[in-house]
Amino acid sequence: MAGLWFEEFTQGMVIDHAITRTITEADNMFFCSLTYNSQPLHIDHHFAEQTEFGKPLVNSLFTLGAMIGMTVNETTHGTTIANLGMTEVNFPAPVFHGDTLHIRTTVAECRESKSRPNAGIVNFVHEAFNQDDTLVAVCKRAAFMHKKPCA
Repeated sequence: MAGLWFEEFTQGMVIDHAITRTITEADNMFFCSLTYNSQPLHIDHHFAEQTEFGKPLVNSLFTLGAMIGMTVNETTHGTTIANLGMTEVNFPAPVFHGDTLHIRTTVAECRESKSRPNAGIVNFVHEAFNQDDTLVAVCKRAAFMHKKPCA
């Protein structure tokens, strides 16, 4: 599905995204390597076994990126100008290797751009849940969106 134009979003709209994703150890290790994150809680099984979690945690920035990325096809694919910001990012429960994430997006607000008549701003609340429907991540995201082109 292509992304939606600014006018197609309505406040309160909820999208339960079709794409789900099982997070693997390789995903986590690759992301940590790419970002030079050497936190042993993410990459060292022996270290992580000694923590309250008993096993490695998936890097929270990978979780954030996956959560937002999994929403693109049904929200902003080809219709966004830019992300304006992400705020109130929280991780209420850990993500582990083998967890399968699914995402829900709620449109919190839509407003016309004051500077560009062909655009608007949509504020999303993205929520990620694991296979047990435990909330593992939340983020508010502001997207600068194109309006539907005139025919």
